[in-house]
Amino acid sequence: MRLRDLLIASVLALAAAGCSTYHAGAQTPHFDGTHFYNSKGPYNRTWSDFWKWQFTREPEPWPDSIDDYVPSHPPARIDGTQLLVTMIGHASVLLQTNGLNIITDPIWSERASPVSFAGPRRVRGPGVAFEDLPKIDVVVISHNHYDHMDIPTLQKLWERDRPKMIMPLANDAILKDNIAGVETIALDWGGTVDLGNGVRAIATPVQHWSQRGMFDRNTALWSGWLIDAPGGVIFFAGDTGYGGGWWVDEVNKLAPGRIRLALLPIGAYMPRWFMAEAHVDPHESVLVFQRLKAEAALGIHWGAFPMADDGPERPLIDLKIAREQAGVSDRVFRTLLPGETWNFE
Repeated sequence: MRLRDLLIASVLALAAAGCSTYHAGAQTPHFDGTHFYNSKGPYNRTWSDFWKWQFTREPEPWPDSIDDYVPSHPPARIDGTQLLVTMIGHASVLLQTNGLNIITDPIWSERASPVSFAGPRRVRGPGVAFEDLPKIDVVVISHNHYDHMDIPTLQKLWERDRPKMIMPLANDAILKDNIAGVETIALDWGGTVDLGNGVRAIATPVQHWSQRGMFDRNTALWSGWLIDAPGGVIFFAGDTGYGGGWWVDEVNKLAPGRIRLALLPIGAYMPRWFMAEAHVDPHESVLVFQRLKAEAALGIHWGAFPMADDGPERPLIDLKIAREQAGVSDRVFRTLLPGETWNFE
């Protein structure tokens, strides 16, 4: 991202958040009555660190566009325990199983930004055109950063499909401020919601933070999600740092059975001095996969938006090295281009 664009987006973000406090409730080990925290892995990056990164960064190049993908046309439904996974791009993944269509952190916007003319711009288009997207039953939101909570896309999904919108605590206030009549389900870590058709979702801890404007840092919670379906459990990490792995232990405690598929971020991790507390690198992602004892993993959060100093293909290069060092097959821990699918019978 050009520094000029970043400055514009940062200034305009002052007005992007409608309120500085989204949630009031009893204190917990990760909520002090006003702000949320990671239970055991603090996030210590400051605005000073952010500007230090911006003025000292040496980013790998990103092209204006990459045309190495072919948009697909997913089926209307997948019945039974078969699981069809379609990569949309970044952290947006379409999960189809047991007659439900579930989408994670959907973003069809051109930019991951509070404004349409500045901020990280998409270089790979969505793997499914919005008009080709089947009716969505459930939208899963991990946290409120603009590349994960895209209001224009969420508004279109709500107006078209009226899906269940599930998210961590306090993020519902943001949607209700921006989408007329939207209905939401907001959960604390460990909270469970019935999605229908014998499927439920469980909010889990991850190591991250939240912010949409200058004055609302950590006033909304972040989470991963366990999707407990008859064919097996799917884990969506959203966005997370490793933080010593404290949250992996918590996910394992909450997991109702062996994880069939883990959706794990592998991109936006350079430079490590700035990104490590919030974003795993590919080596840590492989470690998380092993510690979760998941049957398979899909690398997400790479190659669509220039969010950090790693280039669009760097995560794939580093993931290949990490898999080889850990003895993990590329048939088990895979990546998909937008539009590609992975079929679990």
